[in-house]
Amino acid sequence: MLHMKSVSTPATWFAVDNAHQIDSPALLVYRERVRHNIALAKAMVGDVTRLRPHVKTHKSSAIARLQLEAGITKYKCATMAEAEMLGRCGAPDVLLAFPLVGPRLDAFLQLGTAYPKTLFSTIVDSMSGARQLSDAAVSKGLVLDVYIDLDMGMGRTGIAINSAAEEFYIYCMSLPGLRLRGLHAYDGHVREPDIAKLWKLCEENYRPLAALYERLVHRGAPEPEMIAGGSPSFPFYAQVKNVQCSPGTFVLWDNGYAERCPGQGFLPAAVLLCRVISLPTPDTVCVDLGHKAVGAENTIDKRIHFLNAPSLHALRQSEEHLVLQAPDGHGYQLGDVLYGIPHHVCPTVNLYGAYNVVEDGSVVGSWSIDARQRFRYREQ
Repeated sequence: MLHMKSVSTPATWFAVDNAHQIDSPALLVYRERVRHNIALAKAMVGDVTRLRPHVKTHKSSAIARLQLEAGITKYKCATMAEAEMLGRCGAPDVLLAFPLVGPRLDAFLQLGTAYPKTLFSTIVDSMSGARQLSDAAVSKGLVLDVYIDLDMGMGRTGIAINSAAEEFYIYCMSLPGLRLRGLHAYDGHVREPDIAKLWKLCEENYRPLAALYERLVHRGAPEPEMIAGGSPSFPFYAQVKNVQCSPGTFVLWDNGYAERCPGQGFLPAAVLLCRVISLPTPDTVCVDLGHKAVGAENTIDKRIHFLNAPSLHALRQSEEHLVLQAPDGHGYQLGDVLYGIPHHVCPTVNLYGAYNVVEDGSVVGSWSIDARQRFRYREQ
């Protein structure tokens, strides 16, 4: 594991001295920790041209600009809003890793005209989808850059990594509206905390991908780019020199990945600030952190980890409220400020319009989460 210059981490690193001015619930982001995480990702991969971070976690042009300032030129996203945000930021290379169907296809083709400094690409995993992409591009006099989406075992999107994928790649090369860039393979189902087991799983997943690459080159295809992995498998693919890595959560980190990936060295850089709003019984506390304020797709015990109240445990949650079990004689009072790291930061960020930016222990401003909506590109 690489050793980075540490960011100061006192026991109360998360506390802000002007919390009394911040309405709750609020999403705090710690600028220097974000910078630390970006620098660590660059150091882990070695060659910054092999880093293609996913912006689905932060959804913010302010953080995208920090990544651009760090020399990162390639990006990955999941929505039109994220793609457009990256275009506005002047990102040189943007992959929309989500199937283009319906109105989204025409909207995507408009992005290249709206943001000519950005090379936009997308994924495809079927012959019918490839024909639709090609026909749409040809109808507008364009050529669309695409990657073949491969299924590494998630069973979500993508074609199986076998001879059919090889033939599909060659077929797509023949379509007039497509320019084949390479292969895209995401392994979000790989979440093994044991490093040795994780490495073995990643090696097993990568072997057929590497074999497909070799077969395509043998058949005369220009050397395909390979984009593989997410945050858990990032350390493995960072060591594979011909693979572009696309972690996303690393930039903010969260409690879920802190538990599953304890050795990666990224720092939690996003914290939720909430307050005690009621003391319904002697052994319960209610805070203003409902479904609308923290990602709630996991079980009740995997919503948030309180940094300054580890003895509190979630009992039940509704839209605006989170009821917590408290120990006897707990001493919490109305208005007490609690700080917590979300278990899953990506959907949590999507619930807020802006980050409260923390520097030197104070909230000093805000960053818009300007790609949180799913709107398609519209001419202004």
